[in-house]
Amino acid sequence: MVTVKRVESKADRRRFVDFPNQLYKDNPNFVPATYGDDLSDWDPKTNPAFSYCDAQCFLAYRNGDIVGRIGAILSHRANEKWNTSRMRFSQVDFIDDPEVSAALFQAVEDFAREKGCKQVHGPLGFTDLDREGMLVEGYDRRSLFFTYYNAPYYNQHLEQLGYHKDTDWIEFRINLPQDGPIPQRIHNIAQWALKTHKLHVAKVRTHLGVAPYVKQVFDLVNIGYAHLYGVVELDEKQIKRYVNKFLPMINMDYTCFVMDENERIVAFGVCAPSMESAFQASRGRLFPTGAFRVLWNMYHNDTLDMFLTAVLPEYQGLGVNAIVMDTLLQGAIRNGIQYAETGPMLEWNDKIHAQFRFFETEQHKRRRCYIKDLPQD
Repeated sequence: MVTVKRVESKADRRRFVDFPNQLYKDNPNFVPATYGDDLSDWDPKTNPAFSYCDAQCFLAYRNGDIVGRIGAILSHRANEKWNTSRMRFSQVDFIDDPEVSAALFQAVEDFAREKGCKQVHGPLGFTDLDREGMLVEGYDRRSLFFTYYNAPYYNQHLEQLGYHKDTDWIEFRINLPQDGPIPQRIHNIAQWALKTHKLHVAKVRTHLGVAPYVKQVFDLVNIGYAHLYGVVELDEKQIKRYVNKFLPMINMDYTCFVMDENERIVAFGVCAPSMESAFQASRGRLFPTGAFRVLWNMYHNDTLDMFLTAVLPEYQGLGVNAIVMDTLLQGAIRNGIQYAETGPMLEWNDKIHAQFRFFETEQHKRRRCYIKDLPQD
């Protein structure tokens, strides 16, 4: 018999966060998330999203053992923006047993009805910068530390429970040429765009040098990502939280801020050397030794993880994205980086896909957001 309990204590929250590490401990393609950040996600004292979200996480037990987990998030801000009545499910993992998955999703659906929701969808986080999308292709590829990994049976269970596709995200692995006509062509377009639109690239050499640009970067994120699936605007407290999370991992060789004559950011790109092997070795824990592994990976790597990129709407289609790509590519060439991996991109977002048209790419992963209508009395 399966019993589902609400997570109430700090000890239960730690068990909730650690469950996938136990479930996938022998899977070489699973990469743990940052343990401390996942704990913080579910703590109203540390996650500013609780100012507009109701959230609850659950653990499934059988014979005293944890056999599954799931989170439920009601984003009032998202429902208001998109005129929906939806509960999100998040951070879901379970053993291959339909009784377990049914009990977990029943708990979320009951919570959704309790809150007056008409639909359940996910996996989604508190914001668009959290992990999202259930893996439906690419089980044989190593995940990124900021994306989910799940076994194929998850999707079978969801379909049996009445969930169906709402949207998909896709990911690319990109070969970065070290010389030849492609880098030169991108460089030529970038130089033309810089001159034609009177732009320049900010010179940032240290993490402290990023500080003056942070607000403008996230203002651009709020503008450029506003039309994307489920996105809501980030407030100042949330921005500070994500900066603290990602800034220590950024290498200035793979960061680009494109400025106009008035020192306004019109485009940016932020990447970092792949952290996946470091997170696997430390099981997602940065202390006491995980931070050293991350630091080592920053300078001994052949792959970039692409975090964020955006261009102001009025500068899109004018070659400005080539400035970002040129800057990042030149940094990669200097340091012997041969590959890049994108995060999840909506399958219909052709403008984002087009920026990789000069490169040899492989669409190697696909993620899905599922949705289910809840019966109404």
